[in-house]
Amino acid sequence: VQLQASGGGLVQAGDSLTLSCAASGPTFRPKVMAWFRQAPGKEREFLSAIAWSSGNPYDEDFIKGRFAISRDIAKNTMYLQMNSLKPEDTAVYYCAAPQDNLFGRSPDYYTYWGQGTQVTVSS
Repeated sequence: VQLQASGGGLVQAGDSLTLSCAASGPTFRPKVMAWFRQAPGKEREFLSAIAWSSGNPYDEDFIKGRFAISRDIAKNTMYLQMNSLKPEDTAVYYCAAPQDNLFGRSPDYYTYWGQGTQVTVSS
């Protein structure tokens, strides 16, 4: 199983970015996938998860109204649309998937991780 995150970059405050996470593997059928981020010197932080079949999102309160998680089942790809970016959003963004359908805010729930994509927001 491989998760490949992409779409990061250097943007200005107020800009938008869409991150992608492509999942591959002959037997990988995710039940849940999630986005985390980690800023320098800080712990990895849960942002949102999505139930693969239903598309139901589970967002942290602080991202509601600015970030939106989605997925394309046919492409086995998850997205994170990020709007109105702020300098404090600067971090490495990771996608992750648990081995089963159990998930939560702790990174310990997640078995598979993408390599991370850097998002830098300048003021």
